[in-house]
Amino acid sequence: MTDTSAPGSSGEDGLPEVAAIARDLIRINTVNWGEGRSEGEGEAAEYLEARLTGMGLAPRLFESEPGRVSVVTRIDGADPGKPALVLHGHTDVVPADPARWSVDPFGGEVRDGMLWGRGAVDMKDMDAMMLTALGDVLASGRRPARDIVLGFFADEEAGGLLGAHWLVDNHPELFAGATEAVSEVGGYSVTFGGQRSYLLQTGEKALLWIRLTARSPSAHGSRLITDNSVTRIAEAVVALGRRDWPIRLTPTTERLLEEIARILGVDPAQSGPDELVLATGSASGFLLATLRTTSNPTLLTGGYKHNVIPEEASALIDIRCLPGEEQQTLAEVRELVGEDIEVQIVHTDVGLETPFAGPLVDSMVRLLGRHDPEATVLPYLMSGGTDNKAMSRLGITGYGFAPLRLPEALDFPSMFHGVDERVPIAALEFGKAVLTDLLLEY
Repeated sequence: MTDTSAPGSSGEDGLPEVAAIARDLIRINTVNWGEGRSEGEGEAAEYLEARLTGMGLAPRLFESEPGRVSVVTRIDGADPGKPALVLHGHTDVVPADPARWSVDPFGGEVRDGMLWGRGAVDMKDMDAMMLTALGDVLASGRRPARDIVLGFFADEEAGGLLGAHWLVDNHPELFAGATEAVSEVGGYSVTFGGQRSYLLQTGEKALLWIRLTARSPSAHGSRLITDNSVTRIAEAVVALGRRDWPIRLTPTTERLLEEIARILGVDPAQSGPDELVLATGSASGFLLATLRTTSNPTLLTGGYKHNVIPEEASALIDIRCLPGEEQQTLAEVRELVGEDIEVQIVHTDVGLETPFAGPLVDSMVRLLGRHDPEATVLPYLMSGGTDNKAMSRLGITGYGFAPLRLPEALDFPSMFHGVDERVPIAALEFGKAVLTDLLLEY
């Protein structure tokens, strides 16, 4: 069990509690390598369990496989007649190469008013914000407005099969009575056209992870060989990596483009979607990919000796397509790579899109306006995915709302899975305050 009384775990060194908890979590190495291999999720779950128990709650640990541990607890709300709200995060992170970072990725270093480390934005910041917001509510003697199901899941960075999806399959009763969910990758601010705006995530693209495999007879590397598995897999990788997928707008991206044009003071009919999105500056790092399918090669394997042509070579491709276009996209992929390349689906998950309307959206917009009156709120379709995909299988509508007021110069989208991941401590305090109000009022 992690010692939650260790220095820095409760606001020592002048850190607010929300930053201290985020720092503690960063210092627990929870790298998820994929294909069932991970580190530290059990330790992180025990840390969170201890924190929740200290708040007077009764959290439960769920271990899908050895070491793959999620934490869930339920808090009774003031009005049991309201549907429950799921508030969820994940504890795992993607790998980080220390040689490429300017700080220890798992050191939880504080520098220049920011907390640095793997998970600072994806998503141990939100984990800490949720935990401390709920703690503030309970410490004041109040209750959330409705029942809250609070979850910290394992395995999100590998599709959630051993985390959120496993819980939905094996313990759906945990989410009984819930109709909506709030999680990561939305609610953060971007500034363009002299206007600060918050991107509220109301949808996410579908996920399609595939493995391409080429096979050919093994041969000596000195021979004249026209059927080479490495050559053919390289050609398939180039075909997908260079594919210029067409722009296809959804209701969410259409509205987003209208709002961008309004802020910039331009006629949307005279500006193309790419042009409008590029005008948002660093925000375009996420938004460009929401306009079209993307297909990115991420891993190549093949061969075992310099002078041996191998029997097999393979590649992993990360494809994100618009909601409802999974089969259409897969058919085009098969056409692009050719009949002699085997296409294996490694993992697929549904795309989501919901209207930028309704009581929960209205509450999130109103609260951002309360805490940052000069800002606007825009809908966006996330290019990646979250555990809201798993929640959707229970009919639970999910949103991305990790509210962070960020400096204009900070390229926040590049922090996700990037080098020198960091988040302003002031932004953590802002997010905790917004989430506290959401718990009390929605």
